[in-house]
Amino acid sequence: MNVKSIRSASASRAATLLAVCACTPLGAAAQDQVAATALTIYSTARPGAVPADLYRPVPGQGNYAVGPAVPGYAMIRQERAVDLKQGANRLNFRDVAAYIDPTTVTFESLTSPDATRVLEQSFQFDLVSTEKLMQRYVDQVITVDQLAGDRVQAIKGRLLSTQGGLVLASDNGEIHAITSYQNVHFPTLPGGLMTRPTLVWDVRAEQAGRENTRITYQTAGITWWADYNLVWTEGADANHGFLDVGAWVSILNGSGTTYPDARLKLIAGNVNRVEQPAPQSAVLRKAFDAVEANAGFAEQSFFEFHLYTLGRNTTIPDNSTLQLELFPKVRQVPAQKLLVYYGQQPGYGFPGSPAVDRNYGLPTNTKVDVYLKLENREQARLGVPLPAGRVRVSQLDKKDDALEFIGEDVIDHTPKDETVLVKLGSAFDVVGERRQVDFQVDSNARRMEETIEVKVRNHKTEPVDVIVREALFRWTRNDVIEASQTYNRVDARTVEFPVTIAKDGEATVRYKVRYRW
Repeated sequence: MNVKSIRSASASRAATLLAVCACTPLGAAAQDQVAATALTIYSTARPGAVPADLYRPVPGQGNYAVGPAVPGYAMIRQERAVDLKQGANRLNFRDVAAYIDPTTVTFESLTSPDATRVLEQSFQFDLVSTEKLMQRYVDQVITVDQLAGDRVQAIKGRLLSTQGGLVLASDNGEIHAITSYQNVHFPTLPGGLMTRPTLVWDVRAEQAGRENTRITYQTAGITWWADYNLVWTEGADANHGFLDVGAWVSILNGSGTTYPDARLKLIAGNVNRVEQPAPQSAVLRKAFDAVEANAGFAEQSFFEFHLYTLGRNTTIPDNSTLQLELFPKVRQVPAQKLLVYYGQQPGYGFPGSPAVDRNYGLPTNTKVDVYLKLENREQARLGVPLPAGRVRVSQLDKKDDALEFIGEDVIDHTPKDETVLVKLGSAFDVVGERRQVDFQVDSNARRMEETIEVKVRNHKTEPVDVIVREALFRWTRNDVIEASQTYNRVDARTVEFPVTIAKDGEATVRYKVRYRW
């Protein structure tokens, strides 16, 4: 048996020691249970970037600490009642997060702030374990139970080494090299070892009595994100329809402690500067008034933040994922299905000098992307600030009334009165083709001209609208000098050609662009 196997060999003894340690106060001041807990959670994750392995069990891998990998943090505020004697007191608060940032800790007396002073504070995290016990007892006396035939022999001696087994020196001078044993007995728990992470304060009180105190600290290992569940229903034509929008908050807690019956707030956005809170729309007010009546989230503008406060207390267990409704489901939000053909392959960015190589950017893409577009406006039954998160879209199969998943995307923090685009994938029955028809370079005149032809084919049984998007990527100075149809200049380097394609039909877009440098 090696050192690691002591966990099972001495389980009963270690359990007894840990129980004694957990129940014995380390200071003279007695403390009550936490009276009230409040936490504000911040997320530092990209939308949709939290891997599922962080918040679901992985078969065969057992339990492991997820806290360090969680992209977020929280500010914790706890109120506790403590009994203080006059003069010096030591307070030990054990129900704190394991991933606390000790530099953010504050302690204050709510009863007599001017008569109670903190002299020192520390965060002690040297937690008891078999390895720690063995390290602390080197050069000290322990007792080892070793199996000898059908009986257990107790060997008592000074622990010299734990490498490759245990080496003990008895009082009579004998040296025992023990490679297998049944149990290890430690006389006491060494000072400084803790059963749980503990905040320790040295406090001086001018008078004895019970005081209400508040501690505040920041911890890692906890985050939140938004999950949106959308259901698409086609309208009178295939390109327009409606969405039912449901929103949930997902909270991942791997901070090392449970927050029972806690007051919860969530922060969306980044603090940049103070601004006046924007007036809320009537729809927003109605939505969050309804939520508050049902003890859900209430939203408010807060500088450059959006602050979401849960109207009831909730318990957030350690090593868990908790989901709460962000706002009531909004039904029949008008939406539009967009088909967009971008014929250039990814990876061809804008060069640092004129791209005079005729083959630059010619590999083409045939896929036509599918988006759902909705306006986050009061007139569209929304007008609600949408925190960053994942968007999953389903559609009802009318044949059996089953919801079928049709795509997933992520959105960034989206204020009201902005457009939301959700990419669902690529169309099956609509394909594109892009080719270079002509290319000429005149180096003396510092000019080049390129003619592009794009064809989009529709194999569906109904007409479709497609946006043909083209990037004028060869140089910054460019002009479209010929075009087969009208187009929209999106920005200095992008143009879009809207086309309607008949069923089983084809549309052709041809344009000529001139670059100068």
